Amino acid sequence: MDFFNGLITSWEYFGSSGRPFVLYGMGDGADKVLDELLRLGIKPYGVMASDDFVRGQSFRGYTVKKLSDFEEELSDFDIALCFASSLPEVTAHIRSIAEKHKVLVPSVPVFGNNIFNREFAEAHQSELDEAYSLLSDELSRRVFEGVAKFEFSGELSYLDEITTSKSAALGLLNLGENESYLDLGAYTGDTIEEFLGVTGGKYKSITALEPNIKSFGKLEAFCEGMENVTLFNYGSYNRNTTLKFNTKSGRNCAISENGVELKVARVDSLLCGKRITYAKLDVEGAEAETLEGMEKTIALFKPKLNVAAYHRGEDLFDLILRLNRLNPEYRFYLRHHPYIPHWDTNIYAV
Repeated sequence: MDFFNGLITSWEYFGSSGRPFVLYGMGDGADKVLDELLRLGIKPYGVMASDDFVRGQSFRGYTVKKLSDFEEELSDFDIALCFASSLPEVTAHIRSIAEKHKVLVPSVPVFGNNIFNREFAEAHQSELDEAYSLLSDELSRRVFEGVAKFEFSGELSYLDEITTSKSAALGLLNLGENESYLDLGAYTGDTIEEFLGVTGGKYKSITALEPNIKSFGKLEAFCEGMENVTLFNYGSYNRNTTLKFNTKSGRNCAISENGVELKVARVDSLLCGKRITYAKLDVEGAEAETLEGMEKTIALFKPKLNVAAYHRGEDLFDLILRLNRLNPEYRFYLRHHPYIPHWDTNIYAV
């Protein structure tokens, strides 16, 4: 399929419109967006933040201002959104701004360097087509096309058309009371809690991995007193070793060029043949390596899977193709849950 026929990328728009635009945000996303804009020779007019965050600070040589400041300075301007949120009040605020100004979301990966621009889309057209052909229902195909068009164009409307609840998506997995659950990227236990909510608190076993030491301590506290629970203070990967992780707290703890050394392991080596019926993978950009490290588990038990598909530019198609090679019997579903940008887009394999 030619998903992008007639579309221009967000980068092409900002480079050719002739209109002033400002970056909205001043975190990692804004850094990545500004780096790519400058590489393309495109210069923003300024940088804005939400009113509560503006305190006269600067970002990359720009004085950070409020939206109202720019509305006083300029008769009209566009906005490049450079941060992510699933909070209803924040996403509602973004959409209210989009009623007054053109808002695009330049797509930069959470991890890696593959920006979903025209060159990237053209280079991977055959893989996009193949992954699309493997999807099992019409909604999945609409989600795939919508996410691809969103990453390409930055237009929020493509997300609005495909967003559905997580509870409905979990229903695809048909989870029962005798699941042997593997939680990769267990954080402090919130996804174990989500799992228990679906199964009525019943399960056969729970195995969870979390590399961050502080989060792991909270995970242990959450699971205290629970039966048949095994916890590993490891990250999942394609080999047993130690890797550097950034020092960020919470879910953003991830493999990095710099940081603290934490243990990672092949899931197969930790499970030692233990049966798994359902696995969740949300491992901050290491999903491909994690799948390599659990090949035997997938081959032996063909567990139902819930895999994050938004951390890297190639995840939308690459992870589906990897999973299909590991188990050609899987049926693949794709769902996007409430988030701006396309974060919380997941593959459900059954």
